[in-house]
Amino acid sequence: LTGGHATADNLPAGLAEIQYMIRVPTLAMAEQVTTVLDRNAEAAAGMSGCRHERHWVSKSRPGLANHAMAEIAYEAMSTAGPPRWDEDAKAVAREIQVNAGRMASDEPFIEELERLIEPQAAEAILRRDLAPSQVNSTSDDYTDMSWHTPTARFYVARPALRSETGYPYPAWVMNALGGISATIDPMVICASKTVALAALRLLEDQTARDAAMNEFVARTGGGIGGSNWIAPLCDYEPPIGFRWPEYVTTPRGRDWWIPSNQTPQTTSRGASHDRS
Repeated sequence: LTGGHATADNLPAGLAEIQYMIRVPTLAMAEQVTTVLDRNAEAAAGMSGCRHERHWVSKSRPGLANHAMAEIAYEAMSTAGPPRWDEDAKAVAREIQVNAGRMASDEPFIEELERLIEPQAAEAILRRDLAPSQVNSTSDDYTDMSWHTPTARFYVARPALRSETGYPYPAWVMNALGGISATIDPMVICASKTVALAALRLLEDQTARDAAMNEFVARTGGGIGGSNWIAPLCDYEPPIGFRWPEYVTTPRGRDWWIPSNQTPQTTSRGASHDRS
């Protein structure tokens, strides 16, 4: 029905699309998953007399640890200090608590937001919920950079509200806290100071630079191109041929749709048209 067939809903769709996101600890696991998906697609197409296509949008490598960089980042964060939310931020938070149907509290933010935790302690907490054999956790695209230069990942707490009863807040609360300067700026400022201090340390401290690079070379088996180095996963066509929405103005107002005859050569990104 979403393909424009709402006036003929008894017709089979001419095109079916399924998008998958895979999050697994290793590349071997990802390859196992895609092998099964390929077999399923071939079987479905064969049974229905159709053809199938596979398009990759993105692949990212697992992260490469660097303990020397992690220590540099944590020392920088310790110097900068954790984020602090002032009374203006707390007033906003209390208002959100009330609007979410809760009681306003004297200290609306979670206490742990303003407390530093050492990397080793954080790692121990994280691994409580991981299989002993699992090396990597979570998913992001920054991990690709860790194969080209010594890299550290650090977390700065974003504003989050206490819930005395354990009842979760609705999703709009997180969005609101992330869009109001009084509540989100402490996180951004803390992160900015940490990055700046770590960068200055690396610029000025030859010993720190050497330690980070030596660990990078050791973990990759010789640096970029080394025996343990993973090259960029670019074994697919770039996803540049997909259609872009067309913005239209009709008597009903401004809206958008994806035109059926659009090709990358005929329509630019987000082209705007007037239609009556």
